[in-house]
Order: sequence, then structure tokens, then C-alpha cells
Amino acid sequence: MISLLIVDDEKIIRRGLQSIIERQFPNLFNYRFAENGQEALELLRQEPADIMFTDIRMPIMDGIELLEQLQDDPVKPEVVLLSGYNDFEYAQKGIRCAAKDYLIKPVIREELFAVLERLMRDIRMREERADKAGEDASLFAAELVTMHLTQKDVGDAITQTKLKQAGLSWLNAGYTLGLLTRRGGGSQTSSTDAASFRNQIAKLLQGQMDWMLTRDGKGGTIMIARDPDMFYQLVERWRLSVYESQLRIAISDSVQGIEQIRWAYTQAKQTLKYGILLPELDVLDYTIISERNERHVVPVELIQRILNLFGMGRGDEIKQLLDQILDVRIISSCEIGYLERISQLLNEELFDKLFRIYGYKVLCLLSTYAYVGHIGNFDRFEDYYTAIEQLLDSLDRFIQDRREQARTEQNTMQKVLTYLQTHYTEDLNMAVVSNHFSLNYSYFSHAFQEYCGESFSNYLRRLRLDKAKELLVHSELKVYEISDQVGFENVKHFTRIFKDTEGITALEFRSQRRLFETQV
Repeated sequence: MISLLIVDDEKIIRRGLQSIIERQFPNLFNYRFAENGQEALELLRQEPADIMFTDIRMPIMDGIELLEQLQDDPVKPEVVLLSGYNDFEYAQKGIRCAAKDYLIKPVIREELFAVLERLMRDIRMREERADKAGEDASLFAAELVTMHLTQKDVGDAITQTKLKQAGLSWLNAGYTLGLLTRRGGGSQTSSTDAASFRNQIAKLLQGQMDWMLTRDGKGGTIMIARDPDMFYQLVERWRLSVYESQLRIAISDSVQGIEQIRWAYTQAKQTLKYGILLPELDVLDYTIISERNERHVVPVELIQRILNLFGMGRGDEIKQLLDQILDVRIISSCEIGYLERISQLLNEELFDKLFRIYGYKVLCLLSTYAYVGHIGNFDRFEDYYTAIEQLLDSLDRFIQDRREQARTEQNTMQKVLTYLQTHYTEDLNMAVVSNHFSLNYSYFSHAFQEYCGESFSNYLRRLRLDKAKELLVHSELKVYEISDQVGFENVKHFTRIFKDTEGITALEFRSQRRLFETQV
């Protein structure tokens, strides 16, 4: 797995990034977290990370200082800077310290994914180049094709002489490209797993002519064959072998010349997506998939309506809406982009919005079902539908429980306020009041803040000051007597708080108010 370190002094940012990334790239990253640069530095010295996302402005040690501290380290992560400030000066400092990119908070999903995909591609290519360093020169052909796929500026260097030297002259006569995967294994594998997979394929193809295996720079395995029937023969041989996994191949249309290899790869990659709708096929052929051209309007309003129904005890209506959204009859007749767009909207209009509303409270639930965020994680449409249905049901029950809990909290908090109105003159603090109502201290603090819009101490101080102002105007009590009656620990503390809050002393306040009432 790829090691990812997220450094930010806000927990909700750290966990929020994890949730978004995990839904797009499930089971790919090993996550670690730090609250500041000093903590991150200690973690990196214990165990290096492949990628690090770090906030710029943090206490103790900020992101720029962290990068400066890492400059002399022999093993450094790929660094992406995060900031809530569009501050180009900080970005320049980060670039000078070898930061690979710079994202503004709140982070846009598409920009985040693009950065991650580029970094992962760089990491894989570096690993694969290292693996290749000691290999025999006979692998030059595969490397040549991989370079052509992954480097846009290498086209002019692929000459007919190089093709001949690599034994690839047969590409000029025509070939088919196949993207090979194992069912249930997903498309993301380690370089060791990918090498083992290619070795298994090579053994099954011994004795065949005009074929080759290579990599796509993204962890995928590519096979190029002059005869497209070879893919069907390979699937049959795999089925008869002792391998436990199932082989699935997505093949392109027939093309000619290495100049067409990127186009063929694009066809195969697009074709592979249809596996979720055609689970019975081991070989998915682009010539069949390309005939799908029926389009339907994506049901955005239905997806948004589900959000409104959450927690209302209307699970049957949510199920009916889901049946309409994921209508298999429509989805089976459309291009795969229709289902991809629905999956994207479920992420953006439901799961992301719920996270913004409930924060870390719902994060655990969303993380449990992180894999539903991408259709590529499923071999069958039925499995995808079931996973979405289960997640919606869990979210519906979660929100219903939250609303019932909120009603209970409101009743409890109202009792707390009544208690404070009666007992404000006593020696009170949050521990005393939370114990009186048999509530957990941390829970009480958070619930009080949410209900009243201010902290317990601020509310109690404001209540006591209001009572003190009433006594200053309508009684002849001395200031120290009023301080004692409204619950302040001593008159010195009372007079300081009064002056800081009102801008004048208690006696000045009394004089001003009485003069005003006399004039009125």
C-alpha cells in the first residue's frame, strides 16, 4: 500500500481528506496523521511516507519549516501543500523546498484526485524503473511500449529501427491491445503482484507468436497480440489452470502501428468499465461496447430528494427512489458514463453533503462503506446496488437517531438553563452542573455550545452580569454585596469583568442608568 501522511491542525480536515480519498481510492493508502510539522517530522523519522499532504499554517512548526527540515533527509515524501489562504508567496517557498503541488482549502475533489493520480503514477514508474534496473535487455520492447504510453513527448523517438531492434515490426501489420485484470482483485496492485501476474500470463502463452506483455504506468497489465483470438485462448487456459482468481480482459479494436497504441489503450480502458454490467463475459470487446449510444438524463433531482428524506422514517420512499435512480433496464442500455455520473452525484449530493453537515460523527459510517464511491470496485451491478442500498439505510437510521438525540438534548439543555436561572448565585462550574444532570463532561460541553451558541462559562458570566446590572439600578446594595449575591468569587474579579464587558465601572453604570431613568 502507498503510505500517505496528512498533516493539519484541524481533525475534521485530516479525517475529511481521508474520507474523500478512501471513497475514490479504497484500500490503496495506509494513512497516518499529524497535528503539526514537529509531530510529522517525528513520524517521518520513524517511518518514511510516500506522499505527504501538509497544511502551511500550523502551530509549533508550520508546513514550510517542515519542508525545510526534510531537505537533507535521504528519503523524502512527495509533498502537496494545503492552505486556506491563496498566498502565492508561501507557494513559492514550498516549491523551492520541492513541494510537488499546492491546493487551496476547501479542496476541490477533482483537483485532489488529479494530484494523487499524478503522484501515484510517478511513484509507480520510479518503482518499476528500479525493478527494471537489473533485468535483462530482452525487456527493452516492453519498456519501449510503456514509455510510448506514459510519455507524451516520446513519440518522435519511436522509430522503425527501434521497433525492429525490439522485435515489434509486426505492430505495423495490425494488432489488438488487451487490458488484463483479475476479478475481485481490483485494478490497483503492488508492483510485486503485477510482476507475478505477468509471469503467470507468460507461462500460459509459451509457444505463441507475435505477442507481448507490458505495463501501463498505472499498475495495470497490458497484452498486445497480432491475433485477437489469442485473448480468448488465454482466458480458456487460465480457466483450466490452478489459479484461484478469474481472468478478465478488455480488448480494443484492431489498429495498426505503434502510433495507434494510445488510442487502443483508451478503448480497452473504457471497455473494462462495462464489466460491472456484463459480469458473464470474460473478454469484453470494444467493437460491441462502442455500439452503445443511448443517452438518458441523469436523475439529479431524485438523488437530491433522498437527502431530504433521510431521518424522516420514510425508508420505503428512499428505496423507491433508489430503484428509479439505478434502474437496471436504463443503465444496461446506456453508455457507462451514465452510471459513472450517477455514482459521482451520489458522492457529491449525498455523502459529501452529509459529511459537511455532521462532520466526524458520520465519518466512521462513510469510511466503512468507502468502496461504494467508485463503480470500478464492483464486479457486478447487483453488488453495487446492494452496497448503495445498505449505505443509504444505515445513513437514514443514523440521521433518525441523531434527530431523536437532538430532541432529547434540547429538553435537557432547557432544563439546564432553568437550573442556571435559579442557582446562578451559587458556586457553579461546568463540572458541577454536568454532574447534577448525570452527563459526561465533554458531551455536556459540546451539547451546551451547540444549543446556546456560546460556551458554558460565557453564558454563566453573562447571566450573572445581567443580574448584577438589575441590582445596580434597582437596589442600594454596595458593589461588593452585589458581586457576592450574583455569584462572583470576589469583588475584584467582578469589577474587572464588568469594566471589560461594559466599558465603564459598575458605579458609573449605576449613575448613568439612574440619571437616564430620572430624565425619562
